[in-house]
Amino acid sequence: MSSDADFRASLILKRGGLARVGLERIALLEAVARHGSISAAAKEAGLSYKGAWDGVQALNNLFEAPLVSAAPGGRAGGAAQVTARGHAVIRAFRAAEREVSAAFARLEADLSSDAELLWSLGLRTSARNALRGVVTMVSEDEVTATVTLDIGEGLGLIARVTRRSVEDLGLAPGRPAIALIKSSFIRLDGAATENRLEGRILDREGGQAAAEVTIGLSAGKSLVATVGADAPGWDLAPGDAVVVSIAAADIILAVD
Repeated sequence: MSSDADFRASLILKRGGLARVGLERIALLEAVARHGSISAAAKEAGLSYKGAWDGVQALNNLFEAPLVSAAPGGRAGGAAQVTARGHAVIRAFRAAEREVSAAFARLEADLSSDAELLWSLGLRTSARNALRGVVTMVSEDEVTATVTLDIGEGLGLIARVTRRSVEDLGLAPGRPAIALIKSSFIRLDGAATENRLEGRILDREGGQAAAEVTIGLSAGKSLVATVGADAPGWDLAPGDAVVVSIAAADIILAVD
């Protein structure tokens, strides 16, 4: 039996520095094959004509031979035909997708309730800190909302987001979520903000103007902070105890 929480695989093709090709562009290619028109395919895919045309050009650039033979026709539509190579790519992608999905379905069965851990492996973000947890409380006012996240062994974080974000992300008690925190948002002064976490310096790397400090927390978690030469905590060394501060407004929440 499947559910919204089932683990699903995502297949992406990439060649060199060119654009990646995923399910969305293969679906666009299939729509072009059905309609014989980029403008009609764009409408089906919910894209602008330019967006669909750019997607077709990216597909053609990715392969040695074009996948779509088309004459620009603007919004009124121009003739477009998926080439034999394009149909072969569709078949190959769908076959690979079936194999990957089957493999991950078997893996999900083996992992049982731990299947969602694999999602964390694929998370890519510019924020240096990504902490997975579970929402324990949501408190709302007219515009904003305060969300409390349990990240393990009673270690909690409080994030302040908009009510619209709570609705869009489906945040509610029991909902898994990830807290994203830029290293520059973490202070080592223990100031009385919404989030004060006790830890110990695990590592420090830096030069004369700035340093990157890794702080070990309880529950096996850690945070990375960027510290300026004139900021509190500059003189801390590995092994030193520290209290970090994070403003609730500086925490971004994400969900899978």
